[in-house]
Amino acid sequence: MAKEPLVTRSQLRKHRQQETPIEKTRPNPTPKMVKQSEKEYQKKEKEISNFYRKENKKNKPITKTRSGEKQKSRAMNNFLMKAIVIVFLLIVIVMMAVFFL
Repeated sequence: MAKEPLVTRSQLRKHRQQETPIEKTRPNPTPKMVKQSEKEYQKKEKEISNFYRKENKKNKPITKTRSGEKQKSRAMNNFLMKAIVIVFLLIVIVMMAVFFL
């Protein structure tokens, strides 16, 4: 069963012809209207840029890596172990000095 189109070409043509006179009768934009529209446009642009600036602040780029953090941890671990050994040796020397002197 063939259905009829919802809008025929002739109806579309009539509709287009009715639209064009309205567009032609629009007044030319005055400098005041242009200035106001540009102001609104700038305001919208500012709102959009503020929104995305806030999004960028929330989603900061990742600077740390798992391997980098492991390397830092190993370096700190080595340093702390050396410090513990040195302190232990100093305690032993002090104990020996107390007992034998």
